[in-house]
Amino acid sequence: MKKKIIIISSIVLGIVLLCLISLFLLTKATPIEDGSLEWVKNTKISHRGLHNNDDIPENSLKAYKKSIDKNVAIELDVQLTKDNKVVVFHDYNLERMTGSNKNVNELEYIDILDLKLLNTNEYIPTLNEVLELIDGKVPLLIEIKNEDKVGILESEVYNIIKDYKGDIAVQAFNPFVLSWFKKNAPEIPRGQLSGSFDDSDLPKYKKFLLKNLLLNFESKPAFIAYEVDYLPKAVVKFQRNRNVPILGWTVKSTTDLEKVKENCDNIIYEE
Repeated sequence: MKKKIIIISSIVLGIVLLCLISLFLLTKATPIEDGSLEWVKNTKISHRGLHNNDDIPENSLKAYKKSIDKNVAIELDVQLTKDNKVVVFHDYNLERMTGSNKNVNELEYIDILDLKLLNTNEYIPTLNEVLELIDGKVPLLIEIKNEDKVGILESEVYNIIKDYKGDIAVQAFNPFVLSWFKKNAPEIPRGQLSGSFDDSDLPKYKKFLLKNLLLNFESKPAFIAYEVDYLPKAVVKFQRNRNVPILGWTVKSTTDLEKVKENCDNIIYEE
């Protein structure tokens, strides 16, 4: 009986996988219309702003000012505070950058505002502040950091960016975040982030689906941002052959740059 259950389970899993692969092959990316995403292919994108994590911390207004001065696009990360303010910060936990061993979503923004980034005078900005600073001077790529229930963060971000006049796009590892934008804000260009997921606690089957882009039928991204260390990859090459722009993240060396020249249209980089 046990052997029979295993055989049936394997058959069902095989059928599901075959269906997902078929959807992957048949699904086309959201087309880029009227040149609105040309910058994704043609403008280098600074990872968390041009920072050095010394006197210029990542995801700080000072880092973004440097990106603007060098006329490069800006990639940044957003998440919610306890009182649902959209702040720009990468880690879920605050300790690495501020010394406070609390998660962002455990504190209200008034408390987060007191924290300094890497002992500088820089603080954790809100998305509103960053948009005010950039003001369309360079393109902006917003990573939506959400591994939980989709809806609140996405809605808050959209309410902030919907009337923004500059070049802008969102991206996420979670395809259901992008699905939310597809349904509720289709005019906002969206990109699927992916890579090895080596540091993730996700089950193996979820990692397999995500790193092979098998849920793109759900997110229908206009572009893909893939981890440079795991390129070249057949599924990425397949998408590029279908004219889907490919970004390589994060380029930190000449070796990385050589990889992306052959496999990507553009880079998310650090100096």
